[in-house]
Amino acid sequence: MALEMRAGCERCGATLKPDGAAFVCSYECTFCPACATSMAHVCPNCGGELVARPRRISKGGAIP
Repeated sequence: MALEMRAGCERCGATLKPDGAAFVCSYECTFCPACATSMAHVCPNCGGELVARPRRISKGGAIP
């Protein structure tokens, strides 16, 4: 199962680019860096740790 690359912060609605910075918990709740920092990197939905979302690399080697 692949990670869903959500396009928006669940807290403030900021647009998140697939190759940009974002933070996720193990349930894939997704937040922008500013919101993750303001929440001390703790997911408000599940209480899990928010970690940097990996970037998806295309087969050609470039980030899509």
